[in-house]
Parts: sequence; C-alpha cells; structure tokens
Amino acid sequence: MGVGDVTEALSEEISHLNRGISIALDSKLNATTVRRLLNLQKLTERYLRGLGYRYLSIPPDSDRRNGTFVSRLYELFSHKTAATCSGLGWIGKNGLVINPDYGPALSWATVLTDAPFEPDRPITESLCGECDLCVQHCPSRALTGRTWSVRTPYERIVIYERCRSLKKGIKAFEAKPNCGFCINICPYMRRAKGYPQKRESRCLIRGVSLKEVPL
Repeated sequence: MGVGDVTEALSEEISHLNRGISIALDSKLNATTVRRLLNLQKLTERYLRGLGYRYLSIPPDSDRRNGTFVSRLYELFSHKTAATCSGLGWIGKNGLVINPDYGPALSWATVLTDAPFEPDRPITESLCGECDLCVQHCPSRALTGRTWSVRTPYERIVIYERCRSLKKGIKAFEAKPNCGFCINICPYMRRAKGYPQKRESRCLIRGVSLKEVPL
C-alpha cells in the first residue's frame, strides 16, 4: 500500500481528490482477489469517513463488471497512475505495473481522497533496463518494446487488439484476460519471494519453457 500525489492525472470533476491510495495484493486476478480488494477499499473508506475526508474508490476489476455504474468509474483514473505515484512500481514493457519485490503479478485497487497525507516518493522511470524478454516471447506480438516514463505516458506499449485476438477460439483462455506469459517470463516475477515452481510451465501458444529462458 502507498500514497501518491496524483494531481496531474485527475480530470476536472475529481480534481479535489489529489491523493491516490494504492492497494495491491500478491494474488492472481480472480473473483476471490477482487472481493478481497473491495473489502480493503471498504476498510479504507471507513477510516477516511471517520476522519471527515471525502473519497472515491476506483473498482479493482472493470472487465468483469461491465455495465455497472461502478465499472464506469474505472475510466476516470488508472490504477497504474496511483501505483507509480505511490512508488510501488513502474510500467514495464509488458504494459503492467512491475513491483521490485513481487514483479508484475500484483492485483490493484485505488481510493482517491482529499485527505492531506504525505505522499510517498514516486517512480518516474522504467527500471526494465535492456531486458525485453516479454517483448521477445509475446505470442501475439502485442508488445512494442517502448520504455515508459512519466514524460511519455501515452507511448503505446501494448497493442491490446492483438492481445485480445489471441484469446479467440482458445478454450484455455476463456476465463483469463490474457495468456499471462509476459507476467511469468518477467525476471522480477521469477525472482519474487515464494515464486511458485509450478509457474515454470510451458507457454500454451509457443511451447517456450520458462526454465529455458535465462534471468
């Protein structure tokens, strides 16, 4: 969890909520994780309400909540912005927030507030360096290899149309937002504490074994 100054990323209607509380769980994105993140948001709301501050919770998972009012809030603000402003990670070449301790496998939620909390130090540059394993091995060729920084936040890192098209006709991906290989191949993910060995599996599309890919 971290707190960031998100002033520059806010639209006019929520410009008064200039602190972003970023919440992350070291857990794959599924119904259980979403429920836990929602509970953590409620605890945060209760705390802020007790102090007399205003808040707005951005839902942790908009894709599985399409058509609801709460899912529309997701378009107002990105969890990635709160995470980078809070110093919890940077945007990797796979388009995901990469945390130095847990890699890109964290699931995120955000609570915006007008509480005058002292913000954490933001991360403003990518720490991926020369590594481009996710770009090399992306089965849909959706990753452009561009490097993120706050100076170029709108550079197209992922061609999402290609990523989504990979799912079509592949039964194994029906319940998943993507194939996930760019998560598992990331060196930060593979060095993470408690990284499960069972993730050292073969890519469903290209037959690439993670054990064969050097860190």
